Amino acid sequence: MTVESPIEKAIRPSVGLLGWYSVCASKLLKENELYHLSMFNEPLVIYRDKNNKPRCIKDSCPHRSASFRGGENENGEIVCPYHGGRFTTSCNQDGSDRITCKHIIDSHYDNFANHLHLRQYPCVEQGDYIYIYYTGEAQPSPNDFQIKSHLENSLPEAYGFDLKDYEYEEVFIDFKCDWSRIIENHLDILHIFWLHGNTLPGNDVNRKTIKSFNQSINKDQYHLRSVYHEKENNKEEFISQIFIPPGRVIIFKGATEQARYVQVLDHIPLSHNRARIIVRHYRKFLRNKLLCKLLLFKQRQQKVFYKIFSEDYLVLQTQTFNEQMGYLNQGQTKLLAEDKMINLFWDWHQHSLEKEHPWDIHPTTAHTNTIHQDMLMLYPPANPQLSHDIKRIIDRKVAVRLFSIILIILALIFAPDLVQQIKSGNVSMPMVGTQE
Repeated sequence: MTVESPIEKAIRPSVGLLGWYSVCASKLLKENELYHLSMFNEPLVIYRDKNNKPRCIKDSCPHRSASFRGGENENGEIVCPYHGGRFTTSCNQDGSDRITCKHIIDSHYDNFANHLHLRQYPCVEQGDYIYIYYTGEAQPSPNDFQIKSHLENSLPEAYGFDLKDYEYEEVFIDFKCDWSRIIENHLDILHIFWLHGNTLPGNDVNRKTIKSFNQSINKDQYHLRSVYHEKENNKEEFISQIFIPPGRVIIFKGATEQARYVQVLDHIPLSHNRARIIVRHYRKFLRNKLLCKLLLFKQRQQKVFYKIFSEDYLVLQTQTFNEQMGYLNQGQTKLLAEDKMINLFWDWHQHSLEKEHPWDIHPTTAHTNTIHQDMLMLYPPANPQLSHDIKRIIDRKVAVRLFSIILIILALIFAPDLVQQIKSGNVSMPMVGTQE
């Protein structure tokens, strides 16, 4: 076991809990629609403005603090559902990039409207992801922020991952638990053998093959990285995990440069006991879109993902309870050698909490209305409806394919005889006679 020097032990990523988060997929941010989420209890809205640029605003109209839930996006103008205030992007001569009210009620309030601005966060689109730079304090213009970290350091490409070499399937996962427990879960290599062994395809990961690994750790100001090697089999690389603060985990199966599949998991701290995960499963195989469609590959992958995260769900909820009760601490938990990455994550997470206090910026109490928390739970396992829908879609499409195959087989069996009979004139054709 490697013993770190005090200097090595002090090394941790400089990015804390406030910074760049991947919060939405580009395909979900459709024209003339609103996408709702929250960050550390603060309700937000993402939409495309009149220039098709993504915008992230605080979900509160500056007139009477109504939510934009039930509102509209009309050609890039966001409309408040309460009094019809219309807000549009405007670039002023001073370089500010504001979202200003252009109309409310009637022309008598035009001057009043010009002083109403939505508060927003920097928002960019890259690699089919929507990113926001979250600080907990929305500003009238993205130019009002002092951005302390570079988005480029969070991108998969910065870690040897070339997107153009892969196809991917994607799911969205909602949990009613603490978001840090989910990251911790994704840094735990051994649980996949025991908890998910009956769900994962193949024979190399299951309860019968569970084993210990050699582990090497690399850490710097941008990330934590762990590589697990087989103790036998020429010490081949089994899995490589990269934690990129504040919320991204990348998992390579096998050596990084030869990985046949890669998972990118983005963890979004919606609110207390509410979290969303964007899961992308990149692969170098089955890249033919027609074949994937015929095999229902997308739906089958989604079904597996939902089952895996449903298996995690009870553990994560009970761990959240234990942590909130004070049971999950170093005095009452004993870590395995393979848990070193988890211990490093705990160190980073605790240091970031003490430095930035993100949950104290928009605190809630037992009396706080949970409307936003409740409405955000759209995906499995917190909301199992989509998982049930996927199963029905698979069953229906499989039935259609089987029926089509049966029809084709019947046609191949009987069509030659029918054609031969027609050619020989032995098939009697119905005659329409007249009654005298």
